[in-house]
Amino acid sequence: MASHLTPQSEIILNSIADGVFTVDRDWRVTFFNQAAETITGVPAAEALGRPCYEVFRANVCESACVLRHTLETGKPVVDQAIAILRADGREIPISVSTALLRNEKGEIIGGVETFRDLSLVVELRREIERQYRLGDIISKSPQMQKILALLPEIARSDSTVLIEGESGTGKELVARALHHLSSRAQGPFVAINCGALPDTLLESELFGHTAGAFTDARKDRLGRFALAEKGTLFLDEIGDISPALQIRLLRVLEERAYMPLGSSKTIKADVRIIAATHRDLAKLVEEGIFRRDLYYRINVVKLTLPRLAERKEDIPLLAQHFIERFNKLKGKKILGLSHEVLSIFMHHHWPGNVRELENAIEHAFILCPSGLIQPQHLPEHLRPEYQPGPLLSGLTLKEIEKRALWEALERNHWRRLATARELGIDKNTLRRKLKRLGLVPPK
Repeated sequence: MASHLTPQSEIILNSIADGVFTVDRDWRVTFFNQAAETITGVPAAEALGRPCYEVFRANVCESACVLRHTLETGKPVVDQAIAILRADGREIPISVSTALLRNEKGEIIGGVETFRDLSLVVELRREIERQYRLGDIISKSPQMQKILALLPEIARSDSTVLIEGESGTGKELVARALHHLSSRAQGPFVAINCGALPDTLLESELFGHTAGAFTDARKDRLGRFALAEKGTLFLDEIGDISPALQIRLLRVLEERAYMPLGSSKTIKADVRIIAATHRDLAKLVEEGIFRRDLYYRINVVKLTLPRLAERKEDIPLLAQHFIERFNKLKGKKILGLSHEVLSIFMHHHWPGNVRELENAIEHAFILCPSGLIQPQHLPEHLRPEYQPGPLLSGLTLKEIEKRALWEALERNHWRRLATARELGIDKNTLRRKLKRLGLVPPK
């Protein structure tokens, strides 16, 4: 089939690294460059004259063909992430762009699609994640790297550990990592949220009970201490337990033994305790809400986890980790975040921390069919059109932009390249914005 391109154009297009092919109005391939052959594994001689969907087997061909969208609407597609099936049966990620193909008279005679192999990008991304991963904890921030470096040493000890941090910062993940790195790794890891249960039920959950110990106690029941024998017991939200239960817990930690409710028999406990709280225990001690002696007993080693807002360099890593996990769980092939979504994520203050980020991506998976997650796929409070009035009332758009840019610069200690990377913009764009908004480094 004759190509719509001149010989000179074909020479140029055969010399570039991006795949390029053109189709006529009947969707038959009229040109297939050398890079297209390499990326798809299909020789040009086999591609020419065939319907494009038989040659370029993309995951959007049947449901949302990008080239059809351009030919029907006249609107080009730029850098949309999709996946294709090569001739050898291997699926690879690519990004595609489309445009109308016109003749000398300006008449539409077909379409052109360019595409780029993202396999190396995806592999590099996975290698980076492996480099900054310990168990299920992923981080490249200096604060978290210091904590991760300490975990193997702390795990070798059997001392009680206190993990402080806001809800959603990953306290249980750190506790699980300590368990799996310790000599107790073959034993059980048992977790309980102390703030979710009333005193009477929490006491029974922790220490167990005998039949008849209280109403409805029809048979003996093991508590969490018994279930965690020779393993690790994770006491989450320990700052929420009552003073009465604090006394009993202190006795267990001191004597390494406990007594089930309704029993007169003392049971030895071979259990390592890791406690966690989102509250400031030292302040609760000063206020007389939390026992000082129990505080010192659990505060042998203390780890304080930073908020996600203090480790925003981890957002791209964490987002990709959640995307890969949800792809497996939900049978989808989402490739990543768009530049706009990454910028939104980097500007958000994340009051719910890593858990909020995970929930935002799970929400996006419901609305995003394939390719890249776009702003319209995000929860309402993260969409650009959503304005929570009181926080920004009285500010012009220029003032809002100036404030956001100033905060980004402060987070990156006024390093322009790092700030540009965080915001997902070019360094020259950042320079122009600084000049337009009159932002200069503080002396």
